[in-house]
Amino acid sequence: MRDYAGRNGSTSCCGQRSAFAGRPSGQAGFTLIELLIVVVIIGILAAIAIPKFSGTKGKAYVASMKSDLKNFASAQESFYYDNGIYYNGAVPNTAVIPFGPSSGVTITITAGDVSGWAATATHGTVPGTTCSIFVGGAAPPAPATIEGSPACN
Repeated sequence: MRDYAGRNGSTSCCGQRSAFAGRPSGQAGFTLIELLIVVVIIGILAAIAIPKFSGTKGKAYVASMKSDLKNFASAQESFYYDNGIYYNGAVPNTAVIPFGPSSGVTITITAGDVSGWAATATHGTVPGTTCSIFVGGAAPPAPATIEGSPACN
């Protein structure tokens, strides 16, 4: 034991072995087993985290469809107050109704007359998921059950 810095592979001031004891001087670093343990831990953390975030994109697309249906409801009310009837044509048609859906969202009007309207929204990257909304006397398309509130399956 020559000094307190742990040189010459000796013990430190407190009687503990140095982390670099037994290695030739000037070769500091991690051993292969230490690196493998770190890689395994990172792999375990990734295996836990990836499934948690995999559904995030799908949820965002569903939120986009719901938002588009709410915005379309506002445009429908505006059209109704100007014309006395709900719009029942192709969407988007910005020359007639001031609305355009988000990228990838397709809105289809299933009913539209003086008594009410109904519409569905789909997104190309979320197959099998449909959102719908209805207002007034229009027959509610599934899965909508509450007037004016978008619902998705």
